Amino acid sequence: MMLKPSIDTLLDHVNSKYSLVILASKRAHELDSGAKPSLTSFDSVKSVGQALEEIDAGTVINDPHPEIKRERLKLEEEERKMQKEREQRELEARIRSEQNN
Repeated sequence: MMLKPSIDTLLDHVNSKYSLVILASKRAHELDSGAKPSLTSFDSVKSVGQALEEIDAGTVINDPHPEIKRERLKLEEEERKMQKEREQRELEARIRSEQNN
């Protein structure tokens, strides 16, 4: 049984129980996938409890445009991959130049 945060305080941040379930589920999946938590400490050790704590704190909101968020996340992931590839190429070039000297 979960006592904190209470459903009453959570519904102050989300307009329906159904929206709350969906939002908490999506955020829990994000946390499980390695997303950075929006709070520094949690009472719960489970991702769903942590997601609910974030919702209660007001740091996670229901996005009115989820397709835009998905596209932004996709672009951010591509940028991270490109940055990693650039760093790898720079490292390889530095190793080659040190070997030639």
